[in-house]
Amino acid sequence: MQSIEIGFRILDYLRTALRPVPLKMIAAGVGMSTANTHYYLVSFQAVGIVRQDETGCYALGPYALKLGMAAIEQFDVFTTARPIMADLANTIGQTIFLGVWGNRGPTIIYRVEAGGTRPILELRVGSVLPVLRSALGRNFLAHLPRELSEGYIVQALADENARSIQNKDDTPSNRDGLEEMLAAIRKAGVSRCRDALLANFTSLSAPIFDQTGFMIAAITLMGPTGSIDDSLNGPIAEALRVRAREVSQSAGWEQ
Repeated sequence: MQSIEIGFRILDYLRTALRPVPLKMIAAGVGMSTANTHYYLVSFQAVGIVRQDETGCYALGPYALKLGMAAIEQFDVFTTARPIMADLANTIGQTIFLGVWGNRGPTIIYRVEAGGTRPILELRVGSVLPVLRSALGRNFLAHLPRELSEGYIVQALADENARSIQNKDDTPSNRDGLEEMLAAIRKAGVSRCRDALLANFTSLSAPIFDQTGFMIAAITLMGPTGSIDDSLNGPIAEALRVRAREVSQSAGWEQ
């Protein structure tokens, strides 16, 4: 077991080096003798996990690439997030949603009810949420490439300006206000929406990223306004950030 752990220390060093590196540098980086490090590298070369270039430097080999691609193909955000969402619902005591960016925008694909809470009947699996008036939608707007979201932004801002009655919430109605809100979401690592989607309800949403840093989903909590701490630096927001980060790391994302 110890030899496997040592071997993975060497592989992890090669992974983070981002370029072929000489034997002495690898040995120094993992805190081993050059002779012992070379022994592991030869074994890894034999199975294709490590390769040696014409200068004598070492890098990850073709079989390491195959392993990485297989891991990406086998990753399922729903399967990974489901037990984490159940734990959050039980710990925090509120409804938890998993949302993705579907062909019509932010879409709920899974939900977990906390015991003893009133089900939020207005939001079901398959519900498509507004991009500006939901924490899930705001989260995606903050992180998706603008070419994917611009059409939704233009329409949402037009809808806000067409409202005959302005709601008393924090939904922006102009481009400057929108950009300020999205920058704040990226800085906080979580989005919030109070009373804009459903009256007297607040929600927090934390993003999930894949190995390239692309946002693929979000874990969102919703509960009655005033009954939960929805501050961006509070314990609930931090719990969402931490647990969403766990899912992202399972997908190969590194901050």
